[in-house]
Amino acid sequence: MDGKPRPPATAGEAIQRMDAYVSLGLVGQQEVAQLLGLNVTDLTCLGHVLGAGENPLGAGDLAERANLTTGAVTGVLNRLERAGYARRQPDPSDRRRVRVVADPTAAARVVAVYEPFYARLAALFADYSPDEVAVIADWFARAADEARAHLEHVRSTSDRITAP
Repeated sequence: MDGKPRPPATAGEAIQRMDAYVSLGLVGQQEVAQLLGLNVTDLTCLGHVLGAGENPLGAGDLAERANLTTGAVTGVLNRLERAGYARRQPDPSDRRRVRVVADPTAAARVVAVYEPFYARLAALFADYSPDEVAVIADWFARAADEARAHLEHVRSTSDRITAP
């Protein structure tokens, strides 16, 4: 399908729309986490675990993806195990490491919550040409890299910035 004509927009307007989307996403994540009996950090980590699919993440890998310390991830994993969403299993190639595996029943509950939204997004993407979808996907990947770099900068300067 060819892309549809779009109204012009400046980078500033696109950033404003992105900010509105991100803000709504944050509220949505809080609502979904509450619905599932989790906090947002635990839901984020569970999302990474689910996204790993058949290649379970190591606890350290999860910490890196979630931008958490390994100590914080230990707490996350304890809570996810208590809630029945995930479990640790020994790494078959290195018994000192653990892998994190989602519980299939719990994973189905999470998918059931997100599936209608993803269906809406799929319908939205259908309005774009393959080339336009490629640009959107590229932009999100590159924007995520920039967000990580900014997070590192914020963390490195946080001791020099004080609240009013």
